Amino acid sequence: MLFTMQRKQPHYLYRMYNSFRFLPVLLGSMMTLIACQQQIEVELPEVDPIYVVEGTVVQGEAPLVFVGEAQGYFDPVDANSIGQAFLPGAVVSMTAGETTFLLDELCTSSLPPELLESAEELLGFPAEVLAALDLCVYTSFDPAAIGTAGVIYDLDVTVNDVTMQARTSVIPPVALDSAWFQVPGTLDSLGLMYAQFTDPDTLGNAYRWFAKRINTRPDWDPLAGEVKDTDFVPPLGSAIDDAFFNGLNFEFSTFRGVAAGSTAWDDDFSESSEAGYFKRGDTVVVRMCAIDDGVFQAIRSYENLILSQGSPFAPPANMVTNVEGGIGLWAGYGVWQDTVICE
Repeated sequence: MLFTMQRKQPHYLYRMYNSFRFLPVLLGSMMTLIACQQQIEVELPEVDPIYVVEGTVVQGEAPLVFVGEAQGYFDPVDANSIGQAFLPGAVVSMTAGETTFLLDELCTSSLPPELLESAEELLGFPAEVLAALDLCVYTSFDPAAIGTAGVIYDLDVTVNDVTMQARTSVIPPVALDSAWFQVPGTLDSLGLMYAQFTDPDTLGNAYRWFAKRINTRPDWDPLAGEVKDTDFVPPLGSAIDDAFFNGLNFEFSTFRGVAAGSTAWDDDFSESSEAGYFKRGDTVVVRMCAIDDGVFQAIRSYENLILSQGSPFAPPANMVTNVEGGIGLWAGYGVWQDTVICE
């Protein structure tokens, strides 16, 4: 061993010597490259603000409308920018038939602590977030403003002298023939939601699927005692039209959707094998919603953008909007729902 090391030592020193011979050349090259660098500052042009409207009128529920301002690509994402996504001070009205409703502004900063839990269920945001940020929504407490199947709803929004309009319909829902939970393969207690469905023999129907787990988490769960889903969650690929199954009876299955911004352990695809699955013991309310073509096109474009994110082969595209004078989505949902116990 000693002999071998002694034989290698001169060779090792020779290699070091040859390396140091080129060090001045290397340093000179680096200095040349550094000297060639030039800092370029690009001044982005000022543009008029673009406002965003996101609203829903769901059959049997009060209308909900969010008004915000679009953020620049290079703008930081912080509490201030999130607050700009829920602007106060807008004038929002909804017209159903011959009746116009002026929607009330409801901001979480004005809610007492005991009402934050109700706001959590209404808005789909954790109470802690609602308490920390001033989030504003526009709604109506008039019973006549509740979403009704077969009615067309026009929305009018004015914010900072900018006016936006949108129209949607609450399409009468189509019932599922049946819905059930099933464990495919060898997944033990994890499974998908299945349904049997008959599409009417009229081309142009479109649908969107939602699900909501209403059971509380068990004692061993890090979030023990909390309801699993505070709102209905659509999976990716939730919107579809009947271009390929018009008038047919067929069976389909769907994964569980993950709520945006969820920090629950079983919603983390990188850490949990339960992400995207329903589980034995869950009680799930499923919704099959009828939507009009404008809503379908907007949701499909949004989901396609998410699915193609990061792909170098995906063509550049913008989300389709049905809001004139701004961007966003005003969506009507005709609701058929049922409860499935996962056994």
